Amino acid sequence: MKAIQKGFTLIELMIVIAIVGVLAVVALPAYQDYTARAQMSEALTLAEGQKSAVVEYYSDKGQFPANNGEAGIAAASTITGKYVASVTVGKDTSNNATITAKMKASGVNKDIANKTLMLEGKQNAGSFDWTCKKGTTDSVNDKFLPSSCRTASTSSSS
Repeated sequence: MKAIQKGFTLIELMIVIAIVGVLAVVALPAYQDYTARAQMSEALTLAEGQKSAVVEYYSDKGQFPANNGEAGIAAASTITGKYVASVTVGKDTSNNATITAKMKASGVNKDIANKTLMLEGKQNAGSFDWTCKKGTTDSVNDKFLPSSCRTASTSSSS
């Protein structure tokens, strides 16, 4: 009588290890991009939280606030999160409102460490248009931005 063999051959095990390796090579970068986008969504949430103070200041004074103190919000270094180091309110050279969220240097995805997300606000015939602004040297790569900020034409009204 023949003995019944149980188990896997060495070739079968090597094939399984190769398949798992290929899946890991493909999945790991996608997962890292996903976690960076999730971390950047905190920056957008904290920045959007300051919109109402900026709009209220504009409605009262007829101009955008120059800093967090004028806007009546907490100091930039105290508006933080798990991944966000600070949120700063100001205005640019065109006198448009800016809300800038700066990511922390450590504890975040390396591709977004020390990077910034900037919202630019403009008064537009009774409403306010907010756009994710790009072009600074420490701006976040588009692929890491939340979907509402990925295109230059993306804006929202307040």
